[in-house]
Amino acid sequence: MNSEIEDAPAPHADFAGLRRLDARAVRDSVALMSRTTPGDLRRPTPCSAWTLADLLAHMTAQHNGFAAAALGHGQDLSHWSVGPLDEDPVAQYRAAAERAIAAFATVESPDRVFTLPEFSRAQTFPAARAIGFHLIDYVVHSWDVARTLGLTYTPDAELLQAAEPIAHAVPDDDFRLAPGSAFGPALSGEHGTGPLENILAALGRSPDWCAPS
Repeated sequence: MNSEIEDAPAPHADFAGLRRLDARAVRDSVALMSRTTPGDLRRPTPCSAWTLADLLAHMTAQHNGFAAAALGHGQDLSHWSVGPLDEDPVAQYRAAAERAIAAFATVESPDRVFTLPEFSRAQTFPAARAIGFHLIDYVVHSWDVARTLGLTYTPDAELLQAAEPIAHAVPDDDFRLAPGSAFGPALSGEHGTGPLENILAALGRSPDWCAPS
């Protein structure tokens, strides 16, 4: 997610609960990614021109960047760089995911400052908002992975309740048109009847997306 979010509402009043829900979204993504075979990495995804390998590399890098930000090192762009996948990319991803969860667990205050250069070079973000950004990434990317692999993703109601206002707070601007943007322009009209469908449409995903034959 490469957009600034200005004046967005607090994503969750209970900071410990927010971290717990973020960890749930992340571990959902790990469980789905664990179903991946080497041949699946060439599959197209709902993320524009990204293959599953591209998406996996992006998700791994984002965990590393957010973990660094939680530990006070987010300004170092090297933590956010998308590197090559190693011989066991799923294990690599799992390790990065657990690194982010562990780093967030060290943050005691929702007002702790995070530096997120991929979001803004000009401002910092309170921890509650930054972790909200992370949460929405992994709700949507879990759906991306599930849809790519032909699997079902059914996040629970509590997670969706936390994620939906964050999705609607992401600006629908030119950042979404930039090459490599993880989210596309919001879709108008009726794209579903539930909160997950609303989240997906708000972030440029058609809930009806299917991999091309």
